[in-house]
Amino acid sequence: MLVIGLGRFGQALAETLISLGHEVMAVDSDAAACQACSQTIGHVVQADATSPDALRQVGAGEFRTAVVAIGNDIQASIMTTYALVDLGIPRIWAKAITAPHGAILQRVGAHRVVFPERDMGVRVAHTMLGRTIDYVELDDEFVLIETTVPKQLAGKLIGEAQVRSRWEVSILCVKRPGGKFTYATQDTVLNLGDLVVVFGQKRKAEAFADLD
Repeated sequence: MLVIGLGRFGQALAETLISLGHEVMAVDSDAAACQACSQTIGHVVQADATSPDALRQVGAGEFRTAVVAIGNDIQASIMTTYALVDLGIPRIWAKAITAPHGAILQRVGAHRVVFPERDMGVRVAHTMLGRTIDYVELDDEFVLIETTVPKQLAGKLIGEAQVRSRWEVSILCVKRPGGKFTYATQDTVLNLGDLVVVFGQKRKAEAFADLD
């Protein structure tokens, strides 16, 4: 995989992909950034990623997936995305910092646009409130919420509690204290102290996580 931009986001992304067993080439125009990451990433190249010719010279066109992880330089982000489109890379992910920036990236040709700062802000805000442990937006409508079992459902089977019909959400997984997450069924007993992963529309999943 090709990662362009070695700020905190790009470096963390590249290192995580490597830890998951993927081959990664990281590109940045700044020599100091390349040097700082050379020990943990390995294949790091200093190049001007806004130039299709420069990207061709370093072999960027051989990758099927590229991530534009450039931070605050919006112009460089857009030009790099366009350069990757020009190379014909099949899957291009790009980081955006504002909604207009994201819209331009999509028009230029990015297949997926992510907003790390915005998404983390939403996630942290939800985990600060109520029983929510973690909060992940899947799209504009649906979310996954990790939360604790509400008191009113303690000791009940999921099927008996009629979670899906009453709250219109699905409990996907349950984790006992000190245990690991396991798939939930209609016969799974919910106990106080258990963690559950809930899937549903935003307002309905949030309402379930707010139950006493």
